[in-house]
Amino acid sequence: MSNHVYKSLELTGSSPAGIEDAVNNAIAKASETVRNLQWFEVIETRGHIQDGKVAHWQVTLKVGFTLE
Repeated sequence: MSNHVYKSLELTGSSPAGIEDAVNNAIAKASETVRNLQWFEVIETRGHIQDGKVAHWQVTLKVGFTLE
C-alpha cells in the first residue's frame, strides 16, 4: 500500500429534503473543484425551524483528499 498524505477541509451542505441530501450536496459541490476526495466525517448536524417544523437541514463535514 502506498503512503498517502491527506489534506482536509470543512464544508457545510444544506437541503430541505434531509441530512443525506445535505451531505451529498456538499460533496458534489466540492468535487467540482477539489480532486481526489477520499473520505468524510460528519462533525455537526443542525437545522432551521419554521412554523414549528423542520424547514432545512445543515450538515458540517470534514472532507479529506489526497495530495498529488
